[in-house]
Amino acid sequence: MKKVGAIYSGDGGCDFIVWAPLKERMQLHVVHPVDAVYNMQKDKEGYFHYNVESLYPGAQYFFRPEGEHDYPDPVSNFQPEGVHGPSEVIDHSTFQWNDADWQLPSFKDLILYELHVGTFTEGGIFESIISRLDDLKTFGVNAIELMPVAQFPGNRNWGYDGVFPYAIQNSYGGPEGLKRLVNACHRKGIAVFLDVVYNHMGPEGNYLLQYGPYFNKKYCTPWGDAINFDDEWCDGVRDYFAGNALYLFEHYHIDGLRCDAIHTVFDNSAVHFWEYLHHKVKELEQKMGRSFYVVAESDLNSPKVIWQPESGGYGFTAQWLDDFHHALYTLLDEKGRERYEDFGELTQLAKGYTDGFVHSGEWVKFRNRKFGRSSAGVPGDQFVVFNQNHDQVGNRVRGERLCMLVDFDRLKVAAACLLLAPYVPMLFMGEEYGDESPFYYFVSHSNPKLIKAVQKGRQEEFAVFGFDVEPPDPQNESTFNDCKLKWRKRKDGKHALLLQWHRVLIGMRQQHLALQNFNKADVQVETKGERLLIMHRQSASSEQHLICVFNFSDEEMAYQLPASDKSWNQLIYSKDDKWVEKPQDKVPNLPKVIKGGECIKFAPISIAVYEQAL
Repeated sequence: MKKVGAIYSGDGGCDFIVWAPLKERMQLHVVHPVDAVYNMQKDKEGYFHYNVESLYPGAQYFFRPEGEHDYPDPVSNFQPEGVHGPSEVIDHSTFQWNDADWQLPSFKDLILYELHVGTFTEGGIFESIISRLDDLKTFGVNAIELMPVAQFPGNRNWGYDGVFPYAIQNSYGGPEGLKRLVNACHRKGIAVFLDVVYNHMGPEGNYLLQYGPYFNKKYCTPWGDAINFDDEWCDGVRDYFAGNALYLFEHYHIDGLRCDAIHTVFDNSAVHFWEYLHHKVKELEQKMGRSFYVVAESDLNSPKVIWQPESGGYGFTAQWLDDFHHALYTLLDEKGRERYEDFGELTQLAKGYTDGFVHSGEWVKFRNRKFGRSSAGVPGDQFVVFNQNHDQVGNRVRGERLCMLVDFDRLKVAAACLLLAPYVPMLFMGEEYGDESPFYYFVSHSNPKLIKAVQKGRQEEFAVFGFDVEPPDPQNESTFNDCKLKWRKRKDGKHALLLQWHRVLIGMRQQHLALQNFNKADVQVETKGERLLIMHRQSASSEQHLICVFNFSDEEMAYQLPASDKSWNQLIYSKDDKWVEKPQDKVPNLPKVIKGGECIKFAPISIAVYEQAL
């Protein structure tokens, strides 16, 4: 795999390399600190080269395909003036890393936390996240997942409109800002995941077609022509995106990637792009002597995503499990069935716990076809589950979080369903204390026609669902500002109580062997009626047995604990006095110790965990 971009040698020299196989000429136009134009030399693989002496980091430049117009470098490491401005030479060797002793936790031990840099803090930059790391660590987070930070137009965007995968967003703090954040996270024992987009590019500032055949028309995606992963000249495209992953791992010490919508990467090559990326990452692991995680967002409901290539798979570390969210949400919110018409049965959540994919070959009305394949037997630590994420919140017309849709008791049950699951959990920023700020879709484009197209597109998207309100204007800065977290609330009333609830549940995951066992054979689930679910979790040695009782009903429900000569000790109960928000909501506490075979009545909308005494 060839190195591309502006490669500073450290001695005042800089190699410039750009891939443009169908171009006859290419010029390098340095615009700072001097103005100079150089004719580049082309090799047989379509790469243009030029070495400039006495050029130092901070120099800015463009390329001129066919010697005509200036365009930023497709492999730009930094765009200080935005997507239309010059690219800047970066020297990665000067940053002082102090994470040599960093030990990446096992994937199964992660508590992931998705956040958007611009709205996570009032400051909205990498540096301001650092001041909040202790807050995250205190309640149990040991891995943050940043929404995309590749350079996008303007300074407000979810990040999925990025057009320079190698350039770190200038308004967030650029390359130095991201490195300082990763450095700080590692010092505090927190891993850093980065959301990357290899399935499409944003519309504004996308100059890839000025250089080469990065797209093809064989396949259609929601964003237009697909990335060219299997047509003529695709080798350079495959290396462009695979090289980006290696670049982020090597130069930014990123621990893991979350790959957006992998099902929209179309590739009929003998070696699929995702398999190709897997092998390149493994090579880098050997070179650097450390591990990296690569997680997929997939709409395939196929275990192929996490199978190893030798078994015909893509080799991802894990994949998001959307079915878990849908199955749980529709039990918590009555209106959820309107949004997810194929969900709403308690048995589906039970299957989500024991198998993973709820849709594993059944007829699905939403798709008008049979969908999915069984994931029974796939270890739980190869799935990431969540109660909410940027899509689930941001693609609602009012941008409501779960805490704005259901009551406090249901929030406690939701958190327990997530954190007691035999999967790797992920929280969405502010979820831990019930932040009530909306999370809307927002942009800051400069092209008036594009702005109108985005505004119209959002209105039409929500009109399909029959919403009777207008979505907020994504271009309006107030839409973005409304989404910023209200950190002060985490210390008040129900917010503080919910935060402590999450902290205790995460502590249980870390303390109890049964909750650290991801073997599905040791997870059994039974249902009583339509609203009572009982999950059994056992340690690998079978020495510890936990029973998690979830009552989704508005009525009291009874359950008889398994007969045994050993008693059961209560670990947590959501209706215990200390977890009740309002005095009038208090109910009689459950016994702290219960004899085997005894029948217990569980309060409406509650969750209790009992451990069998040894």
